[in-house]
Amino acid sequence: MSEENAVLTEVEDGVLIVTMNRPEAKNAMNKAQAEGINAAMDRLESDPDLRCAILTGAGGTFCSGMDLKGFLRGERPSIEGRGFGGLTEWTPSKPVIAAVDGYALAGGMELAMSCDLIVANAASKFGIPEAKRGLAAAAGGLIKLPRQIPPRIAMELALTGDFISAARAYELGFINRVVDGPSLDAAKDLAKAVAANGPLALIASKAVIRQSHTWSDAEMWAKQGALVGGVFVSEDAREGSLAFAEKRQPNWKGK
Repeated sequence: MSEENAVLTEVEDGVLIVTMNRPEAKNAMNKAQAEGINAAMDRLESDPDLRCAILTGAGGTFCSGMDLKGFLRGERPSIEGRGFGGLTEWTPSKPVIAAVDGYALAGGMELAMSCDLIVANAASKFGIPEAKRGLAAAAGGLIKLPRQIPPRIAMELALTGDFISAARAYELGFINRVVDGPSLDAAKDLAKAVAANGPLALIASKAVIRQSHTWSDAEMWAKQGALVGGVFVSEDAREGSLAFAEKRQPNWKGK
């Protein structure tokens, strides 16, 4: 597999589908794949016709973590300022959905938890088994996971390295939907529902939900207002109201 094809992209109805494409290595993250995801996220940010993205893996696996062979060669599959796979220390302003089949392990689980929504096949498995290799889940697993599931469960997963099923992950509120078929099909349905909405509203809503856990009571309304105030005076806000009154679909402009 050429490293030039380590990540594949396609667009469907305003949704950028980003596929990690190293199936022979269970999509283990190497530098080329991280750079490909990074480039795709830049495209998502810069293209006004794109509403959201789906991140998935080829060959029936999401991502098995860091490419340990590359690690032994001194390669680090991270992007400066953006983290592992170009996504764990940064997020684009637009929503990103993880479509998980097979395994999302170590850095793979950290990639999934860095997305805004997660759809998973019922047979998929999640885990941060770094401790089994004398490593630690330092690409977000130790920081983000206790914010997304109960802290004691996050502690157990980090200290034992054990996997959990998609059903258990759903039970814990870690994932949004569990499906029997390919996760990408269900992720496309979810992305369609997201992409149908006002682009400014999507960006502002994501920003508030992502950032508000750090806001104090004294500042939270002002900080929310700074992010969403422009939405209410936008052309899209007027268009959304008109479309509702006229019983038609809105024609969003992102303005």
